[in-house]
Amino acid sequence: MRFCFENNVLDGDLRELTCGGAAVPLQPQVFDLLLYLVAERARVVSKDDLISQIWSDRIVSDSALNSRINAARKALGDDGATQRLIKTIPRKGFRFVGDVREDVAAAPVPAEPGTARRAVTDRPAIAVLAFENMSGDPAQDYFGDGISEDILTALSRQRWFMVIARNSSFTYKGRAVHIRQIAEELGVRYIVEGSVRKADNRVRITAQLNDATSGSHLWAERYDRELVDVFAVQDEITNAIVAAIEPQIHAAENFRSHRKPPASLDAWDLLMRALSHYWRVTRQDHEAAKTLLERAIAIDPNYGQALSVLAVNDMFGVHLGWAELTAVAPAAETAALKAVRCDHEDAWAHAALGSVYFSTRRLADALSEFEQALALNPNFSLAQGYHALALSYAGRSKDAFAAAQTAIRLSPRDPSLAIYHGIAGYARFTERQYDEAIALAREAIRHRGDLTGAYRVLAVSAGMTGDSALAEMALDELRRTQPGISLHWIATKLPWASDADREHYLEGFRRAGLR
Repeated sequence: MRFCFENNVLDGDLRELTCGGAAVPLQPQVFDLLLYLVAERARVVSKDDLISQIWSDRIVSDSALNSRINAARKALGDDGATQRLIKTIPRKGFRFVGDVREDVAAAPVPAEPGTARRAVTDRPAIAVLAFENMSGDPAQDYFGDGISEDILTALSRQRWFMVIARNSSFTYKGRAVHIRQIAEELGVRYIVEGSVRKADNRVRITAQLNDATSGSHLWAERYDRELVDVFAVQDEITNAIVAAIEPQIHAAENFRSHRKPPASLDAWDLLMRALSHYWRVTRQDHEAAKTLLERAIAIDPNYGQALSVLAVNDMFGVHLGWAELTAVAPAAETAALKAVRCDHEDAWAHAALGSVYFSTRRLADALSEFEQALALNPNFSLAQGYHALALSYAGRSKDAFAAAQTAIRLSPRDPSLAIYHGIAGYARFTERQYDEAIALAREAIRHRGDLTGAYRVLAVSAGMTGDSALAEMALDELRRTQPGISLHWIATKLPWASDADREHYLEGFRRAGLR
């Protein structure tokens, strides 16, 4: 469908906005917002509507929402003062008020049958959904999430089937979606679901394994336990699930949790809450996660998982310009090394140490640690993503792109999916495939409009292609997400193995207009 208004044409099929026949640069998320407002112009669109439709119900600040509205207005030659086309309705929302004519675009060439959905892989795949919180207290959501994630991690130790990453399977949390639809969207045959009811010092956990293709329930069990037995319960659930999927495997012996539980459940609670902040990838959540992790480690100084996540969180903050390397690297390396000593078979620990080595320019050591993490858990999408990033900075762009694609496959509905697209985009930039790099950066921004790395890739790629309007837009957004960005920061803070790769990146920024 094409929407024509004033001298503009908004083409939903081509995903293009033109003014007087000339293309108007528009980041994908802003395009989606504008298209939604125009399509729904008969009514006032609330903030909640926009968050649901454009951000898939993720937490979005008012400033982020307003920046997208302002960007849409700017693309149309409108502004917040005149509100000629996009009008703010106080305390209600927004409405597109321009006169619109609808044109039906030419029908697209039909896709091959079955290409619209992700195909179920030949290798059996399983998704573990977030366990439902039946306690009646929303503050206890993290407990069920943690149980689910621990089951998922234990299942991922098996190499013969694929386990969909936590951040994809958890997107169905709180939504009434049929099992078959989830299976089709994630490309799995089996789905694990359950619930947790926590009261005082007791917990009831129910778990169920479903065959999504037939709709039948293969296995179900209920566990009533004292909370001090929670890790033993996790072992029982994991063993039972695997026994239902593959009877030939001696589940009770082969599936044991390799991670060492903390001495106190309070530390575990803090870690679960910290992880929920870590996955949101914002400066504020970065700081909140750090505080919670430090509290967990104060309770149990040998809690390997908390030490691992603390190191990863610190190094990710460095890469995004939220923290100074010299301020956090020594403590992060100490934490990561201690995590490895606590449990040398914990994939998180090796990923944490790899992230420290990456940020401190020890790329060979970083690659070794990420590879060890993936050997321990081949379905660890975060390690795949970090591995791809390290490969790209090591000059192995083809390998980096392949690893990023693997991360995307492992976690197809992941809030971190934007990061993996951004990494794939940077790999293509290093290969001088600028148009593909721009497309991947746009896809990353469509998933997360505040992702610093994606705007970096978009800016340098646009700079190298000579697209000054796109480069200007990308730099404006980059300065919003990373106010201190400069050529000096780029030259001194990012860990390239090759001076030529560094100079290529800097040249892209110079052409984009960064000083």
